[in-house]
Amino acid sequence: TTTTTTTTTTTRTTMTVLSSIRTMAALVACAGTTHAFAPNSMPQPQSSSSSSSMASSSSALASSFLSPDIGQEIRQEAKYQPGQADTDFARRFGHLAGAKVRTVGEAFAQFTQELGYTVNPLYKNMITDLVGTTHLITVNARFQRDSLWCLGLVTTLDLLLKNYPEGDEMREAIVQALLTSTGMNVKDVRAEAAALEFWAKDKTRADIEAALVGEQDNASSPLSKIAQPPKSDDYWMYSRYFGIGLLKVMDLVGVEMDKDEVYPVMEDWMSNKLGKSHLTACVSASEKLFVC
Repeated sequence: TTTTTTTTTTTRTTMTVLSSIRTMAALVACAGTTHAFAPNSMPQPQSSSSSSSMASSSSALASSFLSPDIGQEIRQEAKYQPGQADTDFARRFGHLAGAKVRTVGEAFAQFTQELGYTVNPLYKNMITDLVGTTHLITVNARFQRDSLWCLGLVTTLDLLLKNYPEGDEMREAIVQALLTSTGMNVKDVRAEAAALEFWAKDKTRADIEAALVGEQDNASSPLSKIAQPPKSDDYWMYSRYFGIGLLKVMDLVGVEMDKDEVYPVMEDWMSNKLGKSHLTACVSASEKLFVC
């Protein structure tokens, strides 16, 4: 009796699933007709021949829906061309459609080759994350490197690697390998970061805010030039190193490195001075404060 009941239940479940699939296929077939959601006129009675024709068409569309090539058929129907959409984004970046982009695996393989040593096991996951995230940032078409971003990157690396057990030489080798594997030059990145840090170290918070806004007396400052793209470019891309760069500038001008002090400043600088969301930047700040 138990076996019979189980068999009956299984049969009913199978029939229910098949019925659901048929219903979904029928809905897709209906949606594929020109009269599905925007009828041109009131429906007219159909002859048996037209009903048969529609049934045949629906059957074909239903079969197409269940076909493994449904994605290809949809693309053919829509005549989609990568990078050719009628949007500002496509007009700006469409020429990059189909371009070869290095993978994270390729970047990490180069990092390993450049380093030539085994990463300390305690630091392996952290280094893997640094290589992967930095690579994904730099290969993004929207990415724009500036000295504030460089300052954030250098600050991050110095902070995370300051206690690396194998000493200064190994720390510098890791930095060298990481930047080389992500298409950057260590000397250039450090020079850009040092130039901004030198400019900011004798400034006040008011000076920094004036530069972010672009007031006339500070219009030629390096920070003022960095602040222009976020305010004028709808496709400007934020990344964690930009936020950490801002956090480093806060530290240089005397903002206490406590979340209750940092978050309001970050919200003001990102939202009011740069015209971008502050939420992700506050997350970046909290990550850095947590490490500190």
